[in-house]
Amino acid sequence: MSMNIRDFRELRVYDAAMYAAMEIFRITSDFPKEEKYSLTDQVRRSSRSVCSNIAEAWRKRRYRAAFIAKLSDAESEAAETQVWLEFADKCEYIKGEIRKDLGMSYDRILTQLVHMIHNADDWTIRDKAKLK
Repeated sequence: MSMNIRDFRELRVYDAAMYAAMEIFRITSDFPKEEKYSLTDQVRRSSRSVCSNIAEAWRKRRYRAAFIAKLSDAESEAAETQVWLEFADKCEYIKGEIRKDLGMSYDRILTQLVHMIHNADDWTIRDKAKLK
């Protein structure tokens, strides 16, 4: 599966995570000032961590266990982001439709991450000659 992909930025899951993180950045700029060091920072950090963990996983694909561990970290961060979005919704900082759209985006991201974890052998590199 990874044969045609040369860079983590070409992964659909990375693209989806980056888009979602940028949407979160956009909507959180309207959050109340008193949330700056709590909800705003947390949801921004966790959404960005999904992207960075996917990038790290891609660079660790020579080692199956490390690859899976980083994808698991991305999965955890995506789930955490969903929780922060739920708080934002319940505090009425975001509209229900925005939370629903972002929630569905993170559901798809989680599905893709789990698929990559379960099919890690399709993504990992077994031969150092393939590492160009």
